[in-house]
Order: sequence, then C-alpha cells, then structure tokens
Amino acid sequence: MAFNKSHSVAVLAALLLGGCNFTDQALFPALAPTPDSSSSPAGTVAAPAPSAPVANAAGSYNLPPVSPGEQTGTFVGQKVSTLRSDLLHLQSTLSDQGIQLQQIRNQTVQDSQAYHGTVAAIESRLQVGTTLGNPILVSQWNEAVSSLDRINEDVLKANRLSTEVASTSGMAAYLLESVRAARNLSGAVDEDHRQLRVLEDETNGTIVLIERLLTDLATDVQRQQQYVATERSNLNTLAVAIKNGQLYGSSLANTATYASPTSAPQTAAPSLAAADHPLVVIRFDRPHVAYEDALYTAVKGALDRRPTAVFDVVAVTPSASTPGAAALGETTARRNAEAVVRSLSQMGLPSDRIRLSALSSPDASRGEVRVFVR
Repeated sequence: MAFNKSHSVAVLAALLLGGCNFTDQALFPALAPTPDSSSSPAGTVAAPAPSAPVANAAGSYNLPPVSPGEQTGTFVGQKVSTLRSDLLHLQSTLSDQGIQLQQIRNQTVQDSQAYHGTVAAIESRLQVGTTLGNPILVSQWNEAVSSLDRINEDVLKANRLSTEVASTSGMAAYLLESVRAARNLSGAVDEDHRQLRVLEDETNGTIVLIERLLTDLATDVQRQQQYVATERSNLNTLAVAIKNGQLYGSSLANTATYASPTSAPQTAAPSLAAADHPLVVIRFDRPHVAYEDALYTAVKGALDRRPTAVFDVVAVTPSASTPGAAALGETTARRNAEAVVRSLSQMGLPSDRIRLSALSSPDASRGEVRVFVR
C-alpha cells in the first residue's frame, strides 16, 4: 500500500509539472487523466505540486495549485474527484494558451526587427541620395511589405488564440457552476462540502487568470492592429520617396487626427480673396515638376500646428480670351491638381482631409495648383 500511495503521488506531481519544460517543445503535451478515487487508497494525499506558470506581459504568473482531498467514499466525494480532474485539465489548457501567447509575442518581435531593419536600410540610402526609382530600393520595399504581412499574420494568430481563450473562459464558468451545484447534492459528509469550498476558491482563482489572459490578448491585438495600419501608411509614403529618390518623413496620417474633421465647415470652392494665403503654390510651367518634397514639408508643418486641418487643392487657370483655350487650360490644371491629390494620399493624408476644386484667376500666368489649409 505504501508503494501504491507513493506511485500515485509521483504521477500526480508529474502531471501538474508537465508544462514547466514546454519552452523546449513544439506543443504542450496533453494532460493525462488524473487518478480518481478508484485507483487511490483512502486517506490524505501528500502536499500538491505547483501548477505550470502561464506567460503574460509581466513575465509569468502561477495558476493556483489544485489541492488534493481525502476520499470519503460517498457519491458526492466521487463527484468532487471528477470536478478536481476537470479543473486540472482546464488549467493545463490555460497554461498551453498562455505559452502560445508568449510564442506569438516572440515571433512578432522577430518580424518587427526584420521589418524595421529593411526600412532603415531604405531610408539610409535615400538620405545620402540615390536615383529615381532605384530598383534595389524597390526590391527592399517589397521585402518590407512581406515582413509587415508576417506581422499582420501574427495579429491574426493572436485573434484566433483570443477565441480559444474565450472558449476556455466558458468552460471555467460551467465548471464553477457545477462545483456550486454539487453542494446541493444529498448524501454528502462535512468533508465533501469542505473540499467543494476549496475547489470553488481554486476555480475562481483560475477564472481570474483567464480574464487576465483575455485582457492581455485584447491589448496586444489592438496595439498591433494600430501598428500595422500605421506602418502600411508609412510604406506608402516610402514608396513615393523611392520613386522620387528623396527621403520624406513618416506618413501624414500619423500627424493628422480625427478629432473634428466633420466639424470643419464644408465650404464651397475657395475664393482667392486677399485674406487667403496659399500654403503651397505649384506652378506647372515645365514637364516633370518635382513638387513632392516641398509639398510634404509644408503639409507636415501645417498638421504639426493643427492636426485637424483640412486642405483645399485648387486648380487655378489664367483668364483666357477664347472658350477653347479656357477649356484646355482647365483640363490641364485639373489633371495637375488630381496628381497633387494622389501625391497627398500616397503620403498618408486621409482622403476626407482633401477637397478638390477649380477656378480661374487673372493673376495666374500659367496653370498652377494652390493648396490652402483650413
């Protein structure tokens, strides 16, 4: 009998400690069934082994140990043994999910390092100067896009894990109700009710850690989704920089805020009153006008001063003597203004912050585009 008792304790301790060496394995081993009352002798089992740690943002936290109990030989006592086994299995699942979260975080760190390393190489080359549309930088830009896609896949994995943990939370709630319901069963002795109270406390402690894991996952997913969206906008701006062979800053979307774009007055086409001073004037008096650098700098400065600013892009044509010349000038000016709008969008400025219009002015010698800040 002494040998059987020691053997049962060793098996239980091995099962509870099974998650401690998971970092050296690809998957967490499934928890085997816990010995029940039919395979254990009567009497009190030795002190419980500690449960496996679950990884979280602060490092790790321990699941509450599941206390052994004296076998009473009653029907309720058998129910307590079954519920205790269910709690052990639940904790094993939770430990596995906590380690999965840590693995996802580690993979995200690696993918982020690869992404930022590639972007830094592109920006360093642009900073010292390079050719327009350098194919080496284009290849590196495509590599950065792939790295960002891998980060997005990490976010999707965290989302799927969050769904699994939510299912574990439902199982824990059901287990807690089962423990409470067992106290109403007839045929129990005082020891059965004592063990049920202990088991209820341990189940409640496990539920607290499940909720913490859910909170960690929700925080991670929200933060990484925002990160991916921001970096996609930055990559669009970087693509414009590669095309022009000049280094810009971060995406304009990082500066623009959405505090009150809807409150901005939706005015008609702007007039060229004396009080209206354009932020930028782009004169298309020759082919291939390089305006993106000056445009980015001006718009970025305006957003730094007023993050909720709205920009009017106005195609301005000179007054013409004939209708045909006027129509041709308007078409050309509007095409140029649309190109400016596309440039702003590629730089990350949200489309609801840009308003396009056209007008004629006697002080415009040739077709030009004026950008006003509102």
